[in-house]
Amino acid sequence: MQLNAEQVQNALPWDAMISALQDIFARDDVHSPVRHHHFIDVPGEPQATLLLMPAWLEGEYVGVKQVNVFPGNNARQLPGLSSHYMLSCGKTGRPLLMLDGNELTARRTAAASALASRFLSREDSASLLMVGAGRMGRRLIPAHMSVRPIKTVQVWDRNEAASATLVDELQAVDIDARVCPSDQLAAVAGQADIVSCATLANEPVILGDWLKPGAHLDLVGSFTPTMRETDNRAMQRCALFVDTRAGALAETGDLIIPIREGAIGEDAILAEFTDLCAARHPGRAGLDDPQQAITLFKSVGDSKEDLAAAILAHQTTIRA
Repeated sequence: MQLNAEQVQNALPWDAMISALQDIFARDDVHSPVRHHHFIDVPGEPQATLLLMPAWLEGEYVGVKQVNVFPGNNARQLPGLSSHYMLSCGKTGRPLLMLDGNELTARRTAAASALASRFLSREDSASLLMVGAGRMGRRLIPAHMSVRPIKTVQVWDRNEAASATLVDELQAVDIDARVCPSDQLAAVAGQADIVSCATLANEPVILGDWLKPGAHLDLVGSFTPTMRETDNRAMQRCALFVDTRAGALAETGDLIIPIREGAIGEDAILAEFTDLCAARHPGRAGLDDPQQAITLFKSVGDSKEDLAAAILAHQTTIRA
């Protein structure tokens, strides 16, 4: 069976997806090797990249995500990135389900931020600033709203027209949303209970000194050592949490740069998802001043998340 993007979305409702992530990170029998990077020469075109992300639960499920990045597709008016996920039986190896990888990735990434928010943001968080009006912003807003009583949403993007388009979409489903003008970004960020960032920024967009006591900062966009969405000051002011220590310390400039510059040490990371989901760290409740502490969650993605999403989609589909 194969699920397209719309079918993947329908098979992964937020509440169930967030719970599936919490369950899989609490388990100690999940195998998730480091992702495989392979470079592919394409005659007369830019070099392509093949990414393979396997994970498995012994005797239950085996899964692998394949991501193809072909920059030469731009000249063909085709997407440069395509991906799919194959879920197989962990006892027989028999293929069970093929899923659209782009939607699966976006869905589980947003759910991971919502899971982190459940542990780290204040329970009374009522305002959200979404920084970035692209594909991920459209997933992150409803994901965050599924775990916190958010009443107002403001959207900022370097392209204000993109912000306006997303705000129109949100207002059409009765969400109190408005555009955050660039000259008001600092002020709005300073008032928001939750700031969620999903950009391709190489320089800080949200500054640590802007954040108010009790706020939660969610960083999704930086996925290379040179990219960052916030500054060293944020890393110093905030209680730091990540999805996986190994991935965060190796892949994101949001941590690599301040550590290299001596602003923080690796030990500034208080916990990762396995600690939070297995109740080894209580999250915000375990901080010295839970009401006033500023928390920060940095995600880089993990193959456990893909596997959890694929298993949930399979179970949802066979029940339908």
